[in-house]
Amino acid sequence: MDKTQSIEEFYQSKFNWVPGNIHNEIGHFNVFRMDDYKGKNSKPIPYSRKDYFKITLIIGRNRVHYADKVIEIKKQALFFTNPQIPYKFEWIDEYKSGFFCVFTPAFFHNFGNLKSYEVFQPNTNPVFELTDEQLQKIDQIFVRMLEEIRSDYPHKYDVLRNMVFEILHYALKMQPASRAEKQQANASQRISHLFIELLERQFPIEDARQRLNFRSPSDFAQQLSIHVNHLNRAVKETMKKTTSEIIAERILQETKILLRHTEWTVSEIAYSLGFTEATHFNNFFKKHTNITPTLFRLA
Repeated sequence: MDKTQSIEEFYQSKFNWVPGNIHNEIGHFNVFRMDDYKGKNSKPIPYSRKDYFKITLIIGRNRVHYADKVIEIKKQALFFTNPQIPYKFEWIDEYKSGFFCVFTPAFFHNFGNLKSYEVFQPNTNPVFELTDEQLQKIDQIFVRMLEEIRSDYPHKYDVLRNMVFEILHYALKMQPASRAEKQQANASQRISHLFIELLERQFPIEDARQRLNFRSPSDFAQQLSIHVNHLNRAVKETMKKTTSEIIAERILQETKILLRHTEWTVSEIAYSLGFTEATHFNNFFKKHTNITPTLFRLA
């Protein structure tokens, strides 16, 4: 797996130039039409994490490599990505079209917490297949984005933020009501949010010398200054899974990414994920996948 791609490296790789105001205090935003940048000189972006958010309208058959999954897009879809999860595109057909916008976390500073939206959270499906009617609606929003960013309106970036939220909420409304429904905020939900935030803060693992500090429910409870039983009840109530299950799922996801996209040894991966013995790591992986890490890497 390549190292995390910065927003500067994105511009340099894609367009051979970098905007001068990319790190100003309001953050950075830009929007592009894919058709304007197709051709023999375009370079595919490698499988890696990026330090920016991206929303892509994909038109054409595509295979998305996202975290430890491969998702096939048959016709057209919306794809949401965040700085935590590595990904890349693999076009299946020669025909490809669409739009994409990129923005740094600072662009939404004081305008809401993007990580609180399901489309930008780990262990969720970031791809939303679109009907022709839905495609037309999303296409129109991106066209408006292009018109707005080229305008001289002094508050155009406020308008563009609203358009991002328009796309975001359009996608969320496509989900089944049971998943998209916003639960009323309560103490359990706040605890669960803090737990997930603390868990995700340990990722990505980008160096074999890096190591997870918190791996057990009691580790997280201690950091949150609550009793472990209180944490377990809150997580179970709001997420319908145990604290241990969520920790294991996230470690397993990172394990698959490291096995597939790095050349680290199994022992190095085990160490970085907080396992004291490679045998414990092998047993953990086999318990959840019915296959050893070595065989998974060869598959």
